Amino acid sequence: MTELATLNSRNERQSASHPGEAEQYLTFVTGGETFAIAILDVKEIIEIEQMTRVPMTPNFIRGVINLRGNVVPVIDLSSRLGRQVSEITKKSCIVLVEMSHEAETQTIGMMVDEVNEILEIDESHTQPPPNFGTDIRTEFIRAMGRVGEEFIILLNVEHVLSVEDISEISRLGSVDPKLLQKKAEEDFESQQENDT
Repeated sequence: MTELATLNSRNERQSASHPGEAEQYLTFVTGGETFAIAILDVKEIIEIEQMTRVPMTPNFIRGVINLRGNVVPVIDLSSRLGRQVSEITKKSCIVLVEMSHEAETQTIGMMVDEVNEILEIDESHTQPPPNFGTDIRTEFIRAMGRVGEEFIILLNVEHVLSVEDISEISRLGSVDPKLLQKKAEEDFESQQENDT
């Protein structure tokens, strides 16, 4: 587990033991803009791994990864928010969150350009999403959080993926990890041949 992921676990315990205080948020950059999600929604943060593209899935689904024997679908958050598809850089990473659908829990990875820091934002420093001035669907926005003189969009993870999206992603999570590994190896070999 990364240092930041360990910090997340510690922050989760602290938040649970002090209700009513400022809520903690993980801030990150995607599509050239800073966003945040509640730290309690974050399961873990990992480096970008070899992703296997799955045919006939929405464009914002980047592929799947094999995480400790489990198949985890990864979405391109920038693309999901209506921006350009993210390019993978050294700072890119995957923020793992857990989503519930039909009494089952599914781990989903959100690919972001860069993770920044954990901030505490008091509820009194938040405002409802604006009805204008943003190119993101308002149901994706939990609130606008004021940090100093700036506002950060606090995303509503539950709404970023619709029920249909979660259903599609849950289907991806049922892929056999051995088949995923084989497909990843074939993709890698094919890429090597194309590069030569």
